[in-house]
Amino acid sequence: MTPPFVSPLATEIQGFLVFKRALGYKYQRGEFTLREFDRFLSHYAGGRRRWHLRDAVLAWLCRKEGRKPVTVTFELAVIRQFCLYRRRSEPSGFVPGRVWAPQSTEAKFLPYIFTLSQLRRLLRVATQLDQRGPRFPRGLRTLVLVLYCTGLRLGEVARLRLAEVDLKRGVLFVSQSKGRSRWVPFHPSLTPELRRYLAHRGRCSDSSEPFFLRQDGRPLSAKWVSDQLRGLFRRVGMKPAAGRVGPRPYDLRHTFAVHRLKRWYRAGVDIQARLPWLSAYMGHLDILGTQAYLTATPDLLAGAARRFRRHFHRRGGEHEANGQ
Repeated sequence: MTPPFVSPLATEIQGFLVFKRALGYKYQRGEFTLREFDRFLSHYAGGRRRWHLRDAVLAWLCRKEGRKPVTVTFELAVIRQFCLYRRRSEPSGFVPGRVWAPQSTEAKFLPYIFTLSQLRRLLRVATQLDQRGPRFPRGLRTLVLVLYCTGLRLGEVARLRLAEVDLKRGVLFVSQSKGRSRWVPFHPSLTPELRRYLAHRGRCSDSSEPFFLRQDGRPLSAKWVSDQLRGLFRRVGMKPAAGRVGPRPYDLRHTFAVHRLKRWYRAGVDIQARLPWLSAYMGHLDILGTQAYLTATPDLLAGAARRFRRHFHRRGGEHEANGQ
């Protein structure tokens, strides 16, 4: 049973969660943040005759030293949404400004785009780990293949249900991710891999059960998937034993997008016309969200240059034929 909120703002926090879920958001991570804030606020306000929400929010954001800026920024974003919700019924209510935890101005993180040979190495090691008993994750090879071949988010793969994997039609159904659902077709070559995983997993009459399971039968979480992939990258030698150097689990999604773009370049298709397709496939609201995944790799730039040369020479020949 979900514990109730206990702070002086308990009723408003609960109302805010109802509001967000009525819009279609699961808001699980946001709820976790609000529960932390609720517990903090309960102690903060309990020892004071008078208190102000501004001071409470500032004290909560500063409660721990050495935290990453991105963590503080996320927490502030959740509190801002809650405070903006409160302002609907209390126009003079306090809302913290974004300047309290501005986004980092450091250089943007450069995604790691796997090569095909690196992906094959990952799959070989993942297959070996699948065969080494209960200490290791079950279906790690299949997990890597699904992430690379479909570009799904980690949480989307973790939440897949048996009923949402249609092997006959070759399509996945992603339910309520980022506030919306979508169908994700996959290549026929992935079907035998999924069938083999199901044979190893064991059939189940309850189609609402998770598709992927841990060795102990529990469902996956996005964090668990992320931890297993980081461990795999380290075993293959792509990532050191500690630190943030090397590929991230989310880079499989970046790799999917870049490799798809490369294939379109090689096929000579109109990239601009296809970008909305890729955007819808990846679950983005518009192509602006997709552009963040389209990293310019050397071979991708080479493909674009080859297309430009072909177009330039073709146009040059037309001008000569017309006497221009």
